[in-house]
Amino acid sequence: MTFDAPSLTALADEAKTWRRTIHAHPELLFDLPKTAALVTEKLKDFGCDEVVGGIATSGVVAVINGTKGPGRTIALRSDMDALPMSEQTNLPYASKVENMMHACGHDGHTAMLLAAAKWLAETRDFAGKVVLIFQPAEEGGGGGRVMIEEGVLERFGIEEVYGMHNEPGLPVGAFATRPGPIMAGGDRFVVTIIGKGGHAAAPHLSNDPVVAMGHMITALQTIASRFVDPLDSVVVSLTFVEGGNDRALNVIPASVRIGGTIRTMQPKTRAAVEARFREVVITTARLFNAEAEIDWRPGYPVTVNDPAKTQLVVRAARAVAGAENVDDNYPQTMGSEDFSYMLEKRPGAFIWLGNGDSADLHNPAYDFNDDAIVHGVRYWLTLVDQRLNDTAGE
Repeated sequence: MTFDAPSLTALADEAKTWRRTIHAHPELLFDLPKTAALVTEKLKDFGCDEVVGGIATSGVVAVINGTKGPGRTIALRSDMDALPMSEQTNLPYASKVENMMHACGHDGHTAMLLAAAKWLAETRDFAGKVVLIFQPAEEGGGGGRVMIEEGVLERFGIEEVYGMHNEPGLPVGAFATRPGPIMAGGDRFVVTIIGKGGHAAAPHLSNDPVVAMGHMITALQTIASRFVDPLDSVVVSLTFVEGGNDRALNVIPASVRIGGTIRTMQPKTRAAVEARFREVVITTARLFNAEAEIDWRPGYPVTVNDPAKTQLVVRAARAVAGAENVDDNYPQTMGSEDFSYMLEKRPGAFIWLGNGDSADLHNPAYDFNDDAIVHGVRYWLTLVDQRLNDTAGE
């Protein structure tokens, strides 16, 4: 498959207009009627062999058959949803929807995959099939999990899955990834500590849940510092505390609540840390004659790149950017990504695309860098070429 540079540049310019349209009209979680309609219309206009909407409410899947006969079926995935936050960029295409913005670059991801779909549907210079997955609800809704539960992998015969995400701070035109765990699993919790309220002047007649809470917050930090190997990354963050009344400072409350998040980088560690968390919470509460109710909210699993498939995406990225612009041992991040669900079911890999010197992800000043589009599109096309024409090998 050959890539004519002027044609790719023109395609990237077209994708920029799609990206900015999506950016100006952000939508949240599974409720993406405008975004899904734009994606569906484009895919049908491109002449994809099959375009199916309504998966996980607003997910869209397209199939493009190659002209070189039977072969593998690989999937390329993009997320589409925005975040519930107010944009502060003053850009001409800034969000027109109050308290919604594309602060993670999913608008760019969607535009790049649409551009790749257009090129592949026009050329079809490969064997097998390419399945394009446009997924809703990555930002906390687990849209990838829901698409799997609704049978997307089996329905379209997907054998391998590949994902890409922009990375602020990584130069435009550069790529980065690593084999094995690349992003953390992220779980959340809320604990209600139930004691016995009373007069603050007579604490001996109460079972003070505030004291239990203080010791519990400290004890939970020992999970990372004393329970797991120091080389095994774990983060325990308490981010929510609630209890008592600032208008009744002479009253010991009957109950208080704390909450937060736990991030782990190894699937086995994730299970062990949850068990230890429960033990610390229950025993610390009991030490102060209190009880604890745990609301454990499982988040996304650890994102684990298949080592062999990581070599393939590195090879594709190097063909696009040159070896000097591809980091194949990029540091792990404690952020989470629901592409992890797909990587649990099928071999594949996740790669970072440079977004340059932009504001960080989930920042109100963030914007996807349109200069990155051509590099992302070329990466998708190169990966398809190498994987479905056997030009990269195993």
